[in-house]
Amino acid sequence: MTMRIAIAGKGGTGKTTLAAFLIRYLQEKYPDKAILAVDADANANLNETLGVVVEQTMSAVLEATKKPGAVPTGMTKNVFVEYQLSRSLVETKHFDLLVMGNPEGPGCYCYPNDLLRRYLEQLSVNYDYMLMDNEAGLEHLSRRVFPQAEMLLITSDATARGIRSAGRVREIATNVKLNVERMGLVISRSQPGEVERLEEEIARTGLKVWGEIPYDSAIMDYDLEGKPLLELPAGSAAVQASTGLFRSLEL
Repeated sequence: MTMRIAIAGKGGTGKTTLAAFLIRYLQEKYPDKAILAVDADANANLNETLGVVVEQTMSAVLEATKKPGAVPTGMTKNVFVEYQLSRSLVETKHFDLLVMGNPEGPGCYCYPNDLLRRYLEQLSVNYDYMLMDNEAGLEHLSRRVFPQAEMLLITSDATARGIRSAGRVREIATNVKLNVERMGLVISRSQPGEVERLEEEIARTGLKVWGEIPYDSAIMDYDLEGKPLLELPAGSAAVQASTGLFRSLEL
């Protein structure tokens, strides 16, 4: 059975970093397990934190099918799209990656969303773990592209504004009736004492703090140097904290 894990939160709250740390944790703990990562953020950069090159996004595939004559004669549009989407899958030794990308054209995206949902449902059965890094605008939550998950990690930085945004993520997930078994808060880039000062704001969200990822200058250094976070040393404060978090969640 596939374990589906979603990560959501306001932009700049460490979603993608947390996603990279989770993939690192899973591939180290379960080297024989199949892992699928889905970058659903329009500002896609999960591949950079993982050190993977992406040549084609799922949105680009869907946009291309709108062109006259794009679908070969004798092939249905659904079959053609699914074939093209399968070519967007980046396969590595330890995990596979799909990047949704940014829709380019105007109009309703109900049909593309339905296709993406069906494709992800079909694809996910081939994996032990499926992880989705959602976009900052939370559109994929409200559109139910990722309709169910065993776990939803909601990220925030150590600010009142970030905590309130995390509370809104919880409200959206509840209002659109996402089928989520467990939901909790992860606070990133925290300094000593900051989370304690936010206790009242956190209590208003109705979320339990699952863990903190402390500020770690090594993350910024790796970003500036274009190095994947998978290469951070095991002694990194952020790596150690994320490892403790995932162990506590029994992943």
